[in-house]
Amino acid sequence: MRRALLSDLESWKNDPHRKPLVLRGARQVGKTWLLREFGRSSFDRTIYVSLEDSPAARGIFSLDSDTKRIAASLALIDGAGAIDPATTLIILDEVQEEPAALRAMKYFAENAPEYHIACAGSLLGVALHAGTTFPVGKVDFLTLHPMTFLEFLDAQGRGDLANAIADFSPDLIAPFHEDLVEWLRWYLFVGGMPEVVERFSEARDTAAARRVQRQLLDAYEQDFSKHAPIEEVPRLRAIWRTIPEQLARENRRFIYGHISAGARAKMYELALLWLGDAGLVERVNRLTVPRVPLASYADDRAFKLYFHDIGLLGALAGLDQRAVIDGDVLFTEFKGALTEQYVCQQLVAQGMRPYYWTSDSGNAEVDFVIDRDGAPTPIEVKAHTNLRAKSLRTYREKYNPVIAVRTSLAPYERQEGLINLPLYAVGAITGGLKESN
Repeated sequence: MRRALLSDLESWKNDPHRKPLVLRGARQVGKTWLLREFGRSSFDRTIYVSLEDSPAARGIFSLDSDTKRIAASLALIDGAGAIDPATTLIILDEVQEEPAALRAMKYFAENAPEYHIACAGSLLGVALHAGTTFPVGKVDFLTLHPMTFLEFLDAQGRGDLANAIADFSPDLIAPFHEDLVEWLRWYLFVGGMPEVVERFSEARDTAAARRVQRQLLDAYEQDFSKHAPIEEVPRLRAIWRTIPEQLARENRRFIYGHISAGARAKMYELALLWLGDAGLVERVNRLTVPRVPLASYADDRAFKLYFHDIGLLGALAGLDQRAVIDGDVLFTEFKGALTEQYVCQQLVAQGMRPYYWTSDSGNAEVDFVIDRDGAPTPIEVKAHTNLRAKSLRTYREKYNPVIAVRTSLAPYERQEGLINLPLYAVGAITGGLKESN
């Protein structure tokens, strides 16, 4: 399967100011596969080292930070002779397991920048908050998310449709509108975890996909017990399991009191931080005023909490597999929460940090606001073809944005200052907004 981040990896390889790379992302989103595929397609030789499974490999970094010695030791792993820095990719997997390996990246950046070193770490953010020393300014970062809808399409053999959406060609896409809605319906159930997508793709088997989703959910909860402070484990599980219920409410703002009676923010702040550092949740804060930089106008006390993957959200919520074939009911499940989750996931995968806006009276709410070229851009999410959007109209009257977006199951339409972007095209929202100018 093709991952869009491969092109970013190629850019990193060809950058004359390249530093060692750290690839971040939740467990099982495909980091190891992606780096190995990058090595296979772009280098003559790949040296792969898992610092989780090999005490000997960890020992390579524990002696000192001599880059020549470290490179010579890594060359011994596959026995193919000395490393040619120009044609060899060194992959250090689960790098958070050996803090000395992270520190060594500073010395490779300063003393041996000719080497191509890519590190991966599922719980790297967790390790850093635990006090691991990090070479600030000495590494490049990329983040891998679950597969987007466009990557899912490509995995189903419809790369042609994915490319047409990515290039944002409304006239070319229009005849395939119903087909794309059908594919999107499958994606809302399957999600973007690579193993789930692969299992589904074999025979369009939703039962097999659901089994893998449940296995992944179990593995995540085992990670809580294995890697989190013991006193935080019950709180982690409590937050994790309440997210579907919180999103299913009419007001999706995360309420601590819905976790348990008497729950307060202070009790759960560390657990919430852990889930975010592990890449398992996306926190979307409320904007007090939609001005840039958006982060400066965010209310940290008011937020919505989404999963990192829509398929896992549905699995944890017990979404019935039959919903996939029951018309458009999947888009309105949990009061449209699945559709919001989908949009959030596609925005985040494009490197955007979404917020949401509510009026002071609370009578109007816009689902997402993003920073588009220095301009706050509101996005109203509709789970059907009904295009009435009272809240978006209130926002436009109050703030007069250059462009407002309404995304729904309806086809593409452009009006003055407002575009209707089909839900299946949210993964190309940047192109859609440019086309609307």
